Amino acid sequence: MYQSFYKLSEKPFTLLPDPGFLFLSNKHRMALTLLEYGLMNQAGFTVISGDIGTGKTTLIRHLLDHMDREHTVGLISNTHRSFGELLQWILLAFNLENAHLDKVGMYRRFVDFIIDEYAHNRRVVLIVDEAQNMAAETLEELRMLSNINADKDQALQVILVGQRELRDTLRRPDLVQFAQRISVDYHLEPLAEDETVDYIRHRLEVAGGDPQLFEEGACRAVYRYSNGVPRLINLLCDTALVYGYAEQHEQIDSTLVTDVAREKQQGGIFPTFHPATPVEMTRTRPDAATADTDADAETGTVHEVDRVKAEPSVENQPEPHSPSHRNIPETICADKPHEAAADQDIEAADAGPGTQPTSVFTIYPRQNMPKKKEFV
Repeated sequence: MYQSFYKLSEKPFTLLPDPGFLFLSNKHRMALTLLEYGLMNQAGFTVISGDIGTGKTTLIRHLLDHMDREHTVGLISNTHRSFGELLQWILLAFNLENAHLDKVGMYRRFVDFIIDEYAHNRRVVLIVDEAQNMAAETLEELRMLSNINADKDQALQVILVGQRELRDTLRRPDLVQFAQRISVDYHLEPLAEDETVDYIRHRLEVAGGDPQLFEEGACRAVYRYSNGVPRLINLLCDTALVYGYAEQHEQIDSTLVTDVAREKQQGGIFPTFHPATPVEMTRTRPDAATADTDADAETGTVHEVDRVKAEPSVENQPEPHSPSHRNIPETICADKPHEAAADQDIEAADAGPGTQPTSVFTIYPRQNMPKKKEFV
């Protein structure tokens, strides 16, 4: 939809784990380096963990794309609490026939496979994605399989990739033997604010677009609402491009990103980390500071310098321009009914400095919206 308008060769913010768009922040570079170190130094177990959407699977896809012929890799990516016999899934990962085999037969089949690969100077690497879903008993069974080795060489290497819960499971007292075999482990954190700016520009450039398509303020607004989680960054940026195309914006600004975050918050599903406040939703740009003050008073435009001085006004604050299909409620409150939310907002304003803010933010009626020609 928006690709030709913004001169993009492909979608830059897809939610699929595409290694072609891999952005190596300091954190991701360290995680990748440790993965490669574990492979080169025959680590028995390597553990990479991270919160949801931090780019773990993208790293694994990149690693798979750059594997050499010395490794035979099997990938299990759909683990869950009741996913069945571990050995059966392992044999499927390496495309090994397991029909009509009992557990002993499957174990024998797998051992023979490892020995055969080792005889051909290849090491077997098993990668388990979403490993936080594996029960402690299954992890212990995996540890027992790692006893297969040949002289000083590690014939089987295991890479576990999962969310934070995986680390919690591995800290259990009954898995202490497993934990002692983990040679490499790293926890992947979200991106910092400056890294988020670089991430957005990197993906735009890879997609053949202008790296400055998102203004710096827009990039920082994306960080504000996503907390630097790459998957949420992609979702916000992709939707912002749709809105920008609908409104024929040649560049994405911070207000448009706030519009997206606000409407995502309406549904109560999108896990933004900061509410889209009325102050952030004004369309005023720095170069509008020289505009006629009478026109400002008539339209209710708020300049950047006025934002610190004045409290938001429920009656006079304009709503940003939005496509006509948007259906916006008057008030959104995270934890109170609408009436109570308005009372809380007034009480906080009356209390003066030092009062803790409530979790209320107000959406103003469309009739107070300034004319489109005044948006710069």
